[in-house]
Amino acid sequence: MSWFTKTLWDLLIRAPRVNAQPSAKATRSRDGAPPRSARVQQRYDSLVAEMKSTYHVRVRKWRTSTTGCAWEVHYHNGRTTRLIEAPYPRGPMSCAIFLHEIGHHAIGFGRHKPRCLEEYHAWKWALDTMRERGFNVTEGVEKRMRESMRYAVEKARRRGLKNLPMELLPYLTESNADDSAAPRAG
Repeated sequence: MSWFTKTLWDLLIRAPRVNAQPSAKATRSRDGAPPRSARVQQRYDSLVAEMKSTYHVRVRKWRTSTTGCAWEVHYHNGRTTRLIEAPYPRGPMSCAIFLHEIGHHAIGFGRHKPRCLEEYHAWKWALDTMRERGFNVTEGVEKRMRESMRYAVEKARRRGLKNLPMELLPYLTESNADDSAAPRAG
């Protein structure tokens, strides 16, 4: 086939892939071990498999954003399905968010009232799990927890929460502390 008779489609099909994976040789260190990033990703992969199995959780969707959601579906026959949506762990932040959503199932839905206290315990469980397993808990992850907890406490106060549990007092912001001169712990 001469170059005059080729179509654009012919050129695209035979064009080399731009995003092709590097060769196996390029992804190995001199001693033959995978690079550090591959080893860390293997640890994340193992963590995902273990958490899903241990807590009988099904991932409905892997999110591309750093947000998550956890819920349960209860059926008439008594069966319960545990579900989450979260980013796939590829670094400290996505790992913390994934574990936070798993944490809701680990600590139990509705076990802690009010809802903002459940959020606190899910975050605490996630960060404790990361530390126990040797995953890096960065300042960014801790900042995300603080901001998330401030938002949860503020939301609960807007919705009429009168007695704030002691664990949540550090997350009381100036704006919602002004609503009542002295927040009572409950």
